[in-house]
Amino acid sequence: MQLSNEEVRRYSRHLILPEVGLPGQKKICSTSVLCIGAGGLGSPIAMYLAAAGIGKLGIVDFDNVDFSNLQRQILHTDADVGRPKAQSAKETINGINPGVEVVLHNARLTSENALEIIKPYDIVVDGTDNFPTRYLTNDACVLLKKPNVYGSIFRFEGQASVFAPHLGGPCYRCLYPEPPPPGMVPSCAEGGVLGVLPGIIGCIQATEILKLALGKGSSLISRLLLFNALDMKFRELNLRKDPQCPLCGDHPTITKLIDYEMFCGLAPEPETTAQNPDEVSVHDMKKALEEPKLSVKVIDVREPDEYEIAHVDGVPLFPLSTLPQRFTELDANQQYFIHCKSGVRSMKALKFLREQGFKYLKSVKGGISAWADEIDHNVPKY
Repeated sequence: MQLSNEEVRRYSRHLILPEVGLPGQKKICSTSVLCIGAGGLGSPIAMYLAAAGIGKLGIVDFDNVDFSNLQRQILHTDADVGRPKAQSAKETINGINPGVEVVLHNARLTSENALEIIKPYDIVVDGTDNFPTRYLTNDACVLLKKPNVYGSIFRFEGQASVFAPHLGGPCYRCLYPEPPPPGMVPSCAEGGVLGVLPGIIGCIQATEILKLALGKGSSLISRLLLFNALDMKFRELNLRKDPQCPLCGDHPTITKLIDYEMFCGLAPEPETTAQNPDEVSVHDMKKALEEPKLSVKVIDVREPDEYEIAHVDGVPLFPLSTLPQRFTELDANQQYFIHCKSGVRSMKALKFLREQGFKYLKSVKGGISAWADEIDHNVPKY
């Protein structure tokens, strides 16, 4: 391929690097990358790869842009709220570099479509935020012999690596043979994330992709880079391929994609809308607060910082993290409605209290988010 005069001007700062030059820029421009996720990590990855001249950039994302995304997902703007992330990403990418071919996969990555979607690309970059998709991405990349440029973020910490058994390194399963128990690791929606953190980790992932495209430098294959933003410190762990790995080991037992929701211990979505017998609605919660004769008490199991952002007057705070120490302050014979942000932690609190002998418990479906939507629009959503 030949670079046009305009492309020479665009990539001139690459061309004068001896490690890149004209041959290297041609390699970058002929490389195809699949970015799984157009969110916090996917934003800097896609934007810097587009600026660098990656020839073909696939975007996998089925979500719509939400206001809460804008604090870190710089592919999107206020005007994109409510729109598909994939479409918003394409417009931003082409605004940076019209010469990049952007291919949209506005769908959830599944065991049924992953191999077909990933196969045409040279490199895959993992910008996901959940364990089923991480294991799915890893397994598909190993089966197809594609480098998997990994990154993850939480609160103030991030990590990055390159998983590529076909290039001599380990895979994601070598590092994490089993997923954590469901609910053990909070999502960013529950635990929060510093807005610039995905920018840092995403830029590291983009750097690794360009090095792979160029065939230059020492990649993160067989290394895990750990970053703590509060301490502004990087640490590095050496990784080894696990000969017992069921996917990339000496005697693999995983030879095709599996059910990753089941593997991660996540129950499938119910096919009906029938209410869980352990749940009540926010309207039930409102009635309990307004009618003392019902003898139902409501408690909030979110964290103090969340309570300060938004709370329902008259509802005391019993953070889930402190329940093991504080549950004796509650009456085991009292009926309680338990609420949190969305209904996940309240179900955990219900399960814990039930194990302590509490019998009359209900979780408020949708939590304070549903309260803001259906009962009091003055309560802020976060």
